[in-house]
Formats: sequence, structure tokens, C-alpha cells
Amino acid sequence: MSVEQPLWRALTGYRMLTAAYAIGLYALAYDEHEYPLAGAAYMAVLALWTLATVGKVSSPQRCTRAFLFTDLGIALTGIVITPLVESHQRILDGGPTLPSIWTAGSVLAFAIKGGWRWAAAASCLVGAANIVERGAAARDTLHNVLLVAIASIAIGYVVEVARASERTLARALQIEAATRERERLARDIHDSVLQVLAMVHRRGAEIGGEAEALGRMAGEQEAALRALVTDGAAALPSPRGDEDHDEDAPRDLRALLAPYGSPRVTVSVPGTPVLVPPPAARELAAAVGAALENVRRHAGEDAHAWILVEDEPEAVLVSVRDDGPGIPEGRLAAAEAEGRLGVAQSIRGRLRDLGGTAELVSVPGQGTEVELRLAK
Repeated sequence: MSVEQPLWRALTGYRMLTAAYAIGLYALAYDEHEYPLAGAAYMAVLALWTLATVGKVSSPQRCTRAFLFTDLGIALTGIVITPLVESHQRILDGGPTLPSIWTAGSVLAFAIKGGWRWAAAASCLVGAANIVERGAAARDTLHNVLLVAIASIAIGYVVEVARASERTLARALQIEAATRERERLARDIHDSVLQVLAMVHRRGAEIGGEAEALGRMAGEQEAALRALVTDGAAALPSPRGDEDHDEDAPRDLRALLAPYGSPRVTVSVPGTPVLVPPPAARELAAAVGAALENVRRHAGEDAHAWILVEDEPEAVLVSVRDDGPGIPEGRLAAAEAEGRLGVAQSIRGRLRDLGGTAELVSVPGQGTEVELRLAK
């Protein structure tokens, strides 16, 4: 909700209440006015105008410049014609002007609509009209005008700051959304295209001949694509469409992880269903797949891996452990700097987007363990 919207609602209430106050104040002292009928005619105009323009001060779109200047003109007119209705002595005694404190509503509308500069300009006009009405710059007149000016300028400044903050927040949310989309695309690309290119590069070098040239080209394309993904320069449409909305029922994580089982991958799961919301279940399974792919690529085809699923009261834990050579110290940071985002995006990025965590522990010569934690 807009920060300034409550101010418009407050201004609407202020105008209604102050219009009733000005009319009531005039009616109570009706017999004391020198020309009461002229004042009553102005009060009728004030009441009709206030009621007819309630919608104009409900939002910044409806509060047009034409309305603002007309509204202020009615307030200034009421101040200037007060000497035609009141006796000179009553004016000197500090009697209220015809619109009384309703005038402040006109100035506040300028402040909310245009900021502190508009408020200052409207306050100056009201001050000049009060001096004309009194015939001199009396102390009480200056006091009242100054209070209105300070209040309206302060509100106008607050509105400007609030609008700037809203724009900054909107821009930050756009940047965050774009960053998350780039990370998701990077994960999808890493899980598919980059792995295929890496395999072609590796197999081409092993076969030799024309295949070696094809593998070299695949390696070059892999490096270029990694750089593109890392820099976030590509603005590609989402390839996933509405797949996250296909099913609403929770998924059993055991069924999603079972296909990973093989003679070299052991999957250990609880005896009861491990229910996870569909999008989270798919992302969690994809992170496990990325961890197994890292085992295959870095620990070798002969390495063994173990997947363990634990269904705790407050979280679901999935650990992927292997008996490979482990990860040398500093290798993950170097891989991320080179654009190899297997751990940074396909595993940690996925869990971060789900509100979970991914911890990686590796001891050289003793294998690697990835622990994925997803809060319920």
C-alpha cells in the first residue's frame, strides 16, 4: 500500500470536520455578524464544495491541479471577504475568518500532492490573504499562518521522502527478482547444457581425430556459456512455464529420490512418506541430482555414494556422501570464480531460494558430504 494513501484519507476527514466546524462556529454567532446573510451564502458554497469534492482528495490521481487551485481560491476568497461580513472591531478582536481552519486543508492538499515547495507557495498566499483581511501583520495572524506553513511544509517533505523510498524499494525488489531468475536459469543451464558440452569436450579428447576438434569447440562454447551465466548478461524467458502449478498435493520425497538408486548409489529413506510441497520437492531432488553429478565427475565412475533422508519434526534432512578423494582446499572458490556454478547455484542456490541451507564438508582422501536442510 502507498505510504501517502493514509494521508489522503486523513485529509478527506479533516476537510469534512473543519467544514462542519466553520459552519457551526458561524451559526452560533449568527446574530453578531454585521451582514449575516452574505456570510451564510459563503458557508453554503463551502458546504456544497466540500461535499462535492470528497472524491477529489481520495487519491493523488483524482486530486488535479485545477481542483487544488480552485479549492485554494475558495479558501482565499472566504478570508478576503470576511471584512464584508464582520465588523471591523470583531476582526481586530481576533475573530475567525469565514473558512476558519478549513483553509489549512487546502494547503495540506498542496503539500501531499506536490511536496514541500507547493506547500510553501500555498502557505504564502494564505498568509497574504490573512494580512489583507486584518489590514496589518498582527501577531496572532502571523502565529496562525506560521503554524499552518510549518505543518504543511513538514508533511510535504515527508511525502517526498516516502515517495523516494517507495521508488527505491520497488527498484530493489525488481533487482532481487531479476537476480533470482538469473540464478535459476544458471542452475537449469548447468544441469543440462553445460554438462552435455563438458561431456562432449571430454569424450572428444579421448576419441581423437575429428571428434577431438568437435570436443574442442564444445569446450569453447562451454567456457563462453559459463561466462555469460556468471555475468548475468543474458535475459532469457523462463523455460519452465507453469510446471510448478501442475500439482498442489505434497509429494513424497522418497519417490523422487528412488530413481537415483543404483549399484553405486545407495538410497536410505524412512519407512513412512516424507511429504514436501511440490515445488520444494522438485528443487530438493534436483539439488541431490546435482550433488551426484559432482560425485560422478570429480570422484570418478567407480566412486560410491550414499543418500540418506531424515524426516525430523521441524525439517527434512538429505545428505549425499561419497568415498571419493575429497575436494582440495580452495577448489570451490576457484571453481565459482571460473564460472563453474555446480555447488554455488545448483545446490546452495536452490536451497537458499527454498529458505533452506546446504552445507558441504570435505576431507581430502576421505570423501565429501553434502547436507541439505529444508525447514517444514
